Amino acid sequence: MNKHRLDDEEQRIEDSADELIPIDLEERDRVERILARARKTKNINIRLSEEDLAKMRARAQREGVPYQTRVSSVLHKFVTGQLVDEVQVIKAVELIDKRHSG
Repeated sequence: MNKHRLDDEEQRIEDSADELIPIDLEERDRVERILARARKTKNINIRLSEEDLAKMRARAQREGVPYQTRVSSVLHKFVTGQLVDEVQVIKAVELIDKRHSG
């Protein structure tokens, strides 16, 4: 018998296999349709400043992803309300700190 060593993620899945809840065919189809829509992409042309593009490429390189993927990720987070404005978060935390310390 040929045994393979599982990485941490594979081992986590293996350990939790008994906890998985089967879904009916209708729910599976619904989930598959959602995933299929999420996988569809459309090419666009966009004009960016050279400076913004250079910063985006540098950041993507630091993160180890293609810059187009990084741009797509930022746009996705924006349109789904998941993009966080760091300055606004800092202001909110400072305001909360003031209320709790004062």
